[in-house]
Amino acid sequence: MDISGRTVFIAGGTYGIGRGLAQRFIDAGSTVVVGGRDIDRVEGVEAVRIDVTDPASIAAARDEVLAKHPDLDVLVTMAGVMLAEDLRDPAHIAQAETTIAVNLLGTIRVIDAFTPHLLGRGAGDIITVTSGIAFMPFPLMPTYGATKAGVHSYTESLRAQLAGTGIHVTELIPPAVATSDQQAKLNPAALPLDGYLDEAVGLLTQNPTPNEIIVERALPLRWAERDGTYAELLARRSESLKNLPGR
Repeated sequence: MDISGRTVFIAGGTYGIGRGLAQRFIDAGSTVVVGGRDIDRVEGVEAVRIDVTDPASIAAARDEVLAKHPDLDVLVTMAGVMLAEDLRDPAHIAQAETTIAVNLLGTIRVIDAFTPHLLGRGAGDIITVTSGIAFMPFPLMPTYGATKAGVHSYTESLRAQLAGTGIHVTELIPPAVATSDQQAKLNPAALPLDGYLDEAVGLLTQNPTPNEIIVERALPLRWAERDGTYAELLARRSESLKNLPGR
């Protein structure tokens, strides 16, 4: 994928990986708009307010972006939440519903909002974001993993349905990435943000662009079942359940 001279909207691009990816596009000479619920703290990039759980908010953001940037040709669906859940406590359903609304339905709704525009252009790129957890669960965050697995499957179907339209569909599959100093302290094994972006953008800009952008740190998660390491990794990742109250 050529990331220079593009016009990009990143839903969920106000912080973390999304904001970092926005800067990589900007540095390459692209025009970027980021979207999020909290845009007051955003600096150095155009921002629009969007709540991906609210169809009216998505439609308003789409209309605002396309009115200013009718040449938009890249859509990135980055919005997501990671919430711990205790499945022994029925009250976890609140976290589950929020996670599904943001991660899965939010992704679908944003794609639906911009697909007619991209189809009208006859060319463009859609980038979805899943996680290594889509392929190797992190039991402390069960619905997060389920939604990311759902986005992976949806991405596969989207790619098949858009074949021949000129729209290319790419899936980012990050491992744990430290998007702040606090996260780096909480998870020393997390990949530093700049290191992740260096490797991911290097893969993204290959020609042809891979369908899945999987950095080296994410490969053991993506291919655990194939490689026969699934049970061992799942048991190791289940140790996190000790952090739940009463465990």
